[in-house]
Amino acid sequence: MFESINDGDYMPMVDGLAPSFEYRFHGEHALGGRRTSRESMIRWWQRVSALLPGARFDLQDILVDGGPWRTRVAVRSYVSGDLPGGLRYENTVFQFITLVWGRVTSVETVEDLQILQRALRAVADSGKPEALARPISD
Repeated sequence: MFESINDGDYMPMVDGLAPSFEYRFHGEHALGGRRTSRESMIRWWQRVSALLPGARFDLQDILVDGGPWRTRVAVRSYVSGDLPGGLRYENTVFQFITLVWGRVTSVETVEDLQILQRALRAVADSGKPEALARPISD
């Protein structure tokens, strides 16, 4: 899934969501919020792609526990990408994911919000005010 995202295709992630799910990204910023519908996830990924084009995830650790009826996954990844003005975005992302029979029922995302908010400010200052928009939430 992360390889697809790195290639600019977020739909395998969206298609892997269960009919009932919760995707929560901590923080009050343009990428934060809580989403529970496929439509809001697509809008969120469109925003991510517009604000941080070319961001790449380099998986560092993946921990898996449980059977197929309830699988818990913890992921630590390094995310990086170019920002306007020759700046770089580099952060560590922690995700806690629950799957039921192979479908994602919950995702909780945590990263250093100061680094993310500085990156979003740089994007906004380059002419993309959506980088300071309210979270997409259901």
